[in-house]
Amino acid sequence: MLLLSFFRAAVRLTAAAALLTAASCTAPRAIVSTGKVTPRGEFRAGGNLAFNLPTETIGKTGSALLKAAEEAANKDTVRYNQTIERLQTAALAYALDPVRPASDLYIRYGVINRLDVGYKYAFGSHVFDAMYQFLGPTGTPENPGGQPGATYGSIGLQYATQRAKLPNIPFLDDVNSVLGFRASRHDLLVPLVFSQSLGAEEEIGAISYGVVYAHSFLRYGFQPRNLYNGPGSGFVNDRVPELGTTRQNFSSFGAFFNAKLGYRYAYFIPALSVYYQNYGEYQLLNNKTAKLSGLTFIPSLGLQFRIPTARR
Repeated sequence: MLLLSFFRAAVRLTAAAALLTAASCTAPRAIVSTGKVTPRGEFRAGGNLAFNLPTETIGKTGSALLKAAEEAANKDTVRYNQTIERLQTAALAYALDPVRPASDLYIRYGVINRLDVGYKYAFGSHVFDAMYQFLGPTGTPENPGGQPGATYGSIGLQYATQRAKLPNIPFLDDVNSVLGFRASRHDLLVPLVFSQSLGAEEEIGAISYGVVYAHSFLRYGFQPRNLYNGPGSGFVNDRVPELGTTRQNFSSFGAFFNAKLGYRYAYFIPALSVYYQNYGEYQLLNNKTAKLSGLTFIPSLGLQFRIPTARR
């Protein structure tokens, strides 16, 4: 009955993830790993629901800016001014760190003792990673290699690629129609994870914590069609030139806490990750620039299944 309840919860989680597909093309940064990697020959599979809350992105939007974007999108010609600069900054902020729900589904496999690999699909972002366990035993609940309450430690490397498309919501649709914004990005993430086992070999879960370093590589550009300097007369010579593909990269530093709670085959994983990033200085149209920095809070809730294999 307990396993059936977990299965039903997994179905509901998958359905919820599907509903978020259109809004969830952000590389996942919620850390739900423990210090113990997947034992050799075993699989882990699951999914997560999270919410990305970046202070800088929230601060760069407001009701007045939403109204300005709507008005600009309905005009045949738009005059370049400070509001247009703010719209560019808002578009960049959403590409760098959007305010949105996120979801992912993943599977992991224990390749050898102390090393596992995984693939994660985040509905628009493809993620590949590996974790190496440098601390703690490598047994299973059926065949423990250590005592209850053992400490584990691991370090990983995650790579994600995605198109940094603006979400299909009215405000950002208006921004995109005025600015012709486009972007793509690649992300590297290195988590250092420590955990305390609950029971032998995480039989009933674990408490985990650690730090994260991330580095992101962004390519972006603006292709406005009806944006002009001066009074907006519509003369070709007054048209604001487009900004070709521009490259920028930045680092993020984070910390996290998660709790893995369940029994042997199925676990719930609530987690909280917090990042600080100085996004850097970005080129805008008309040789203008913008600087961005801030904190990001990522609460999440996950469901994980352990799929053991027969052992001699």
